[in-house]
Amino acid sequence: MIKFLDLQKINAQYADELKQAAAEVIDSGWFLLGERVKLFESNLAGYVSMKHAVGVANGLDALRLILRAYLEMGFMKEGDEIIVPANTFIASILAITDNRLKPVLVDPDINTYNLDISFIEQHITERTRAIMVVHLYGRVCWSEELEAIARKYNLKIIEDNAQAIGAKYTPPSTSTLSSTSTLLSPSLSRSTGSLGHSAGFSFYPGKNLGALGDGGAVTTNDDELAEIVRALGNYGSRQKYVCDYQGLNSRMDEIQAAFLNIKLKYLDAENQRRREIAEYYCNNITNPNIILPVPKIFFNPEQGSNNKEQATTNREQVTINSEPRTPNNKQQIPKYEHVWHLFVIRTKNRDRLQQHLNYNGIQTIIHYPIPPHKQKAYVKYGILSLPVTERIHNEVLSLPISSVLTDLEVEYIIQIINEFQPSK
Repeated sequence: MIKFLDLQKINAQYADELKQAAAEVIDSGWFLLGERVKLFESNLAGYVSMKHAVGVANGLDALRLILRAYLEMGFMKEGDEIIVPANTFIASILAITDNRLKPVLVDPDINTYNLDISFIEQHITERTRAIMVVHLYGRVCWSEELEAIARKYNLKIIEDNAQAIGAKYTPPSTSTLSSTSTLLSPSLSRSTGSLGHSAGFSFYPGKNLGALGDGGAVTTNDDELAEIVRALGNYGSRQKYVCDYQGLNSRMDEIQAAFLNIKLKYLDAENQRRREIAEYYCNNITNPNIILPVPKIFFNPEQGSNNKEQATTNREQVTINSEPRTPNNKQQIPKYEHVWHLFVIRTKNRDRLQQHLNYNGIQTIIHYPIPPHKQKAYVKYGILSLPVTERIHNEVLSLPISSVLTDLEVEYIIQIINEFQPSK
């Protein structure tokens, strides 16, 4: 069986370092709010080029604390609205409703699965205070249009960066498609986690940067926000036994910080291996029943207008809630915008394909089978018309992808997918 994600194999690469780090924490006798957390916060802030990083207990808490801090700062009040993609893991929305704020669900762009930025402005009201962008599956959700909307309406942009640590955004204004282009150089780019006013990270074990337990973080350049988030996650306290806020207990522990400090060193190399696998999948999965997450041109944008595959590789141009989206050579985003936390394909025969893969020893997962607005927890949103979101959730299937997936395993997965025939 090819595992969807072999965490044992991933962590075995660094077993000696991880065991040594655990022993050092145990021997130190200091397990919370210590030097290893401070070091990881410094390393993470440096990695994404932000002034502050605050370690917290998990990714959901990271988003909860950001919103709670904005409430304490007076920028928001209960009942205010947060624009959020309808196509997301439910945690994005839980963070909003937990703070008695109102999520405004917006359908995604079916070609990227991320929030359709062209729909945002029509959802803004006098109660809108923020846009929460989710870099879903590891792909950047950002644009200059998004930044302009936030400035126009004085909105905060909060990044849910649970799935995309290491991804880069390159503004089109700095890109060219000439033969001497530096388009593919990440040095011109900004990292996810540094794009918005604040960002929440998850270090759940299955993430590209995964702890050996739970963990999360908040990044921001806002001094006040960082200070309040840190206090809120420590019972609302800046000083022991003195509580300025009605806080909660959400602290990263020393042992997870020690593990993350080790694994952060290898993150870029692991993300690059994921990119290589994703590119090979896209170049070699040829089954006409499968819709790939990106066209081949995504990996080689410098080929530009000479590549006829660009307009056809996605196999469809969708017109739900919008005009047909024809790829534009001059707006191609470099491959660094995706770290492939998940490799998500689509097919109308999803359940049959999953059975076919499982029968042939390939484990897959559906991310996600039920959209948030169709969950019992949010029954009042069930009346919303979100056709793109519902279509995605009915058709997506995640294939194995990780830094430890072998070339032979990738070849075998492609072979089995190409052999799939829905009628059999």
